[in-house]
Amino acid sequence: MSETTRGFATAQVQSGYVPSAAENTAIVPIHQSNAFEFSSLSHARDLFALKRDGNIYSRTANPTVQVFERRVAELENGIAAAGVASGQAAVAVALLALAKSGEHIVAARQLYGGTVDLLQDTFADWGISVTFVDQDAHDEWRAAVRPETRAFFAESVTNPIAQVLDVPAVSEIAHRAGVPLVIDNTVATPYLQRAKDVGADIVVHSATKFLGGHGTSLGGVVVDLGTYDFGADPERWPQLNEPYARVHGASLLERFGATGSPYITLVKTKYVHDLGPSLSAFNAFQLLQGIETLDLRMARHTSSALEVARFLDAHPSVARVHHPGLQNSPWHDNAARYLPRGTGAVFSFDLHTSGDTEEDFLLVEGFIARLQVVHLVANIGDARSLTAHPASMTHSHLSAEQLLEARICWTTVRLSIGLEDPSDIIDDLAQALASVPVFEGATAS
Repeated sequence: MSETTRGFATAQVQSGYVPSAAENTAIVPIHQSNAFEFSSLSHARDLFALKRDGNIYSRTANPTVQVFERRVAELENGIAAAGVASGQAAVAVALLALAKSGEHIVAARQLYGGTVDLLQDTFADWGISVTFVDQDAHDEWRAAVRPETRAFFAESVTNPIAQVLDVPAVSEIAHRAGVPLVIDNTVATPYLQRAKDVGADIVVHSATKFLGGHGTSLGGVVVDLGTYDFGADPERWPQLNEPYARVHGASLLERFGATGSPYITLVKTKYVHDLGPSLSAFNAFQLLQGIETLDLRMARHTSSALEVARFLDAHPSVARVHHPGLQNSPWHDNAARYLPRGTGAVFSFDLHTSGDTEEDFLLVEGFIARLQVVHLVANIGDARSLTAHPASMTHSHLSAEQLLEARICWTTVRLSIGLEDPSDIIDDLAQALASVPVFEGATAS
């Protein structure tokens, strides 16, 4: 049927576009399509059986998202990646592909509050047990291992206290236990630390944060670094070594072991496909725009953050600054060893406590209310400088004991230093601190 003979309704739906046409755009295009046209039914059958690579449906694969996945995988020196709807989704699908009901994960206590919620509440509902350990206590990692343990999980630089993980030490313990080390590298980014270089096997990011950098788009990514051999102990990993129904008679290792990532294929074809935490093409496009300036932004973020931390460390109204770039930080040596380009832009400080939780809350509330350049926002990694109160916001579901173990008190204030002039940030903090009393002899608790 020629374009001149078909009806108006047909023309308004189909005119001007040929599905197989490719344009030579210099910038990654937004493939804003739910689904993709097949050249034949045989072509469709092969794609659904995972016999051929190609686009089927944007819930599990989209050309714009695939560029994002390939780019982050290369930055982390990994072999494959899966883009998902958020950082929380990245943590969830990364670990669900490793541990099922009746199995076990060892995780650091010092995690973002939402991750703790996921691991201690939702994973428990699904029959996956999690043991939380002090990330710096290597004996606790060793003691927590069980026969059913399937992964170690920690953040390379923690949110909000900026503790720097000794990744090689924890990696060695994980590998002796026969399990992969999964690292949340959101705060460090691959610019400040390639987790693969220090012993990680799988990396997750909340791309919402520094990878995107502009506070506009949710997204997450899981990267297989290609360092863990899932075929060495087939009984431990039946999901990868036994026949996989969606490959029709073959296992994922048999089908993808030599040419790709069986693990990422499982993440995409089962957990993203079945649960649906898909990254949209539009958000992938916006995250790609952010990644293009990642090194420039991280250099500015980290240098400004250290300047701010040094100012706070010398201020009489501040009891303690949690920044690994400071000489007095317990994690300064780890930072110097594992973060040579800088220690990140997310850190916290404590005002002097009165000893009363409600009075401490009101003290922090008044301080934050006086800020003008730094904004109260539940996010990090933005171009703007942001603050939050972990005890009542991001970590509010934690018990008093868990807050203490995470070194968070009711006078702890989190900062994510943005791209503004650092002198303006410091001036803003100074004027807000001017009305904060100094308690002689008091310290944060």
